[in-house]
Amino acid sequence: MGKLVALTLLGAGLALVGERLLAFRQRTNVSREVEPVELQKCHLIEGIETGSEDIDILPSGLAFISSGLKYPGMPSFAPDEPGKIFLMDLNEQNPRAQALKISDGFDKTSFNPHGISTFIDRDHTVYLYVVNHPHMKSTVEIFTFEEKQRSLIHLKTIKHELLKSVNDIVVLGPEQFYATRDHYFTSFFMALLEMILDLHWSYVLFYSPREVKVVAEGFSSANGITVSLDKKYIYVADVTAKNIHVMKKHDNWDLTQLKVIQLDTLVDNLTVDPATGDVLAGCHPNAMKLLLYNPQDPPGSEVLRLQNILSEKPQVSTVYANNGSVLQGSSVASMYHGKLLIGTVFHRALYCEL
Repeated sequence: MGKLVALTLLGAGLALVGERLLAFRQRTNVSREVEPVELQKCHLIEGIETGSEDIDILPSGLAFISSGLKYPGMPSFAPDEPGKIFLMDLNEQNPRAQALKISDGFDKTSFNPHGISTFIDRDHTVYLYVVNHPHMKSTVEIFTFEEKQRSLIHLKTIKHELLKSVNDIVVLGPEQFYATRDHYFTSFFMALLEMILDLHWSYVLFYSPREVKVVAEGFSSANGITVSLDKKYIYVADVTAKNIHVMKKHDNWDLTQLKVIQLDTLVDNLTVDPATGDVLAGCHPNAMKLLLYNPQDPPGSEVLRLQNILSEKPQVSTVYANNGSVLQGSSVASMYHGKLLIGTVFHRALYCEL
């Protein structure tokens, strides 16, 4: 009798896993191919060879690019090299990427940058916040940017028990930020199982020196996060659910969900066009190709623009789409005065003039 019960439970468990695995394949767009949407004035950025996972552009046109991410389950073209932060001045006629020097006293050998966000204080000092994964843990590093020396001065490392499996970050004040936790489990196998079972244990947290708390939860895999131009709304990408959550920000930093915009692609990082308020999304049209990387059949890239995101029917259009022949695994797109930067998880970066 006991063996029969055990076999029954095992069969039910395997059936559940099988059903969820099939659903997972559908969620990751295993069979989707992109219709190409190419831009005329584009070229790959020289010097960026191992990813450009996140991009943040200052109002002055200086663009920060995180590169060299080592992430469980994702390819890496330089697994033994530390990550870097690149800088581009988009005001230049032919802008080039330059790796920034990082001050001594910071462990550069284990630098593994992920999401980034900038903040400018009243004294016009530029702060760069970087999600870091040293030894596959999660911290947030705070740097000041020294423009004349083209360098980053490390100020502080932030650690907290809620800052685990951190993906992206948006800074709204001195040491005040929202961050996304993309998986509940920290090991790759358990995180993959979590995605397959679609547990929805992912969340958004708020951090300040006085208070750290979860402000939104129930995501399949909370990924990119950004803020509207008026600072009233927070936009969160749920990558495996293929949607964007529009959240209202309250005075106590809590978030209330207003709407969910469902898409047909896996949404990674989000940015806001400073000229229009439109949301730009770096997307993975077929995420299974990321997990099962084959250079002969690489993952494609896709950038979407969402106009009037607060309206009942936001307009969604494709800005760029490529099957991987030029750009593989797009993760972010960011605009500045008609110039577009498109970054990737592990591949190159694209510069376009619109």
